[in-house]
Amino acid sequence: MYKQYFPLLQNRNIHYLDAAATAQRPQAVLDGVQAYYTRSNGNAGRGSHTLAMESSALIEAARTAVSRFIGADDSGEVVFTKNATESLNIIAYCYGLEQLHTGDEIIISIANHHANLIPWQFVARKTGAVLRYVYLDERGNFDMAGFKSLLSNRTKVVAVTAAVNTTGVVFPVQEIITEAHKYGAVAVIDAAQSIAHFPHDVAAWDCDFLAFSGHKLYAEFGAGVLYAKRALLEQMPPFLYGGSMIEFVSEQTSEFKAGGAKYEGGTLDTAAIHSLKLSIDFLTEQGLAAVHTYSEGLHRALIAALQELDFVDLYYAHAERRVPTVAFNVKDVHSHDTAYILDEQGVMVRSGHHCTQPLMDYMGINSCCRASIGIYNTQEDIDALAAALKKVHDVFKQ
Repeated sequence: MYKQYFPLLQNRNIHYLDAAATAQRPQAVLDGVQAYYTRSNGNAGRGSHTLAMESSALIEAARTAVSRFIGADDSGEVVFTKNATESLNIIAYCYGLEQLHTGDEIIISIANHHANLIPWQFVARKTGAVLRYVYLDERGNFDMAGFKSLLSNRTKVVAVTAAVNTTGVVFPVQEIITEAHKYGAVAVIDAAQSIAHFPHDVAAWDCDFLAFSGHKLYAEFGAGVLYAKRALLEQMPPFLYGGSMIEFVSEQTSEFKAGGAKYEGGTLDTAAIHSLKLSIDFLTEQGLAAVHTYSEGLHRALIAALQELDFVDLYYAHAERRVPTVAFNVKDVHSHDTAYILDEQGVMVRSGHHCTQPLMDYMGINSCCRASIGIYNTQEDIDALAAALKKVHDVFKQ
């Protein structure tokens, strides 16, 4: 239905099931980036000439588009970074290190991506704060009762994922935020795996911080988003010092721009940021509800197809809510071997620990395969995966 818009998939005879790592780009995004470089390439904020001003205008247009897409009340609360990892590190360095002290507590999920886990280990080590984990129920859902039992007046930060990048399980973000706020804690939401799959509304959620990467939303590499409430941005120090983020510099002191602007030091990747607006425009033109419905239909078909294979183990396929990402293994076969043979059949999935080693330990496995769906996928891709998995099974049962 949507595959026609993605030129790479027209040019390669493959079945790409790795949208959770990066999505393919639609022609509209590629054309828009090419048009930028051939018509408007300039250094945004570094001059008053036409090309610099056009580039600045494109960045601000993208900021407005992102703000609307995630339901922010103020476009000044949207900061452009290079990816979600940088966004999460800014939160850890500029809020966590500044606000936390010995005895404070940070609550994170065992299912967090390393980018929303290792920075909090660092903050805890540097500040003397205590890191506490929320685990999962038997179906892979966020243990809300366990979470509530951890909350106290010592809790200062709650950092969780909106959708688990390994298993696709969706966490109850709004409820998590509400519970965190009862104890005065701020909530940090990693939306890298959720942003493409259902509507986000940071204002309605009363979200404090949110991060995601544009390349998982059909945009280019190099455009990340940090959302933060303006009040939090105002109290946080800068992260990277240099050009563009300053208001005034003297020999001994400097003054920095207000709000999120102080986090955009250096030359921004205007083309990548512009591509984020282009991708949002593309999805909006297709109809967000229709896109989500289509992907969810394929998601159900993928789970059904894998459930029919008795030599395949599925992980948390029956969670309460999921995005179209499925974790699995062929029994008694290492995930890398499975992925290698699948690739020989033209089927591309990810294998390994997926930057979630604590989750792998919790699940009692060392790695798994992951098939993840973009809007360009079709039933043919799912059928190809099932057929290729039978090949894996045949190879290793001999």
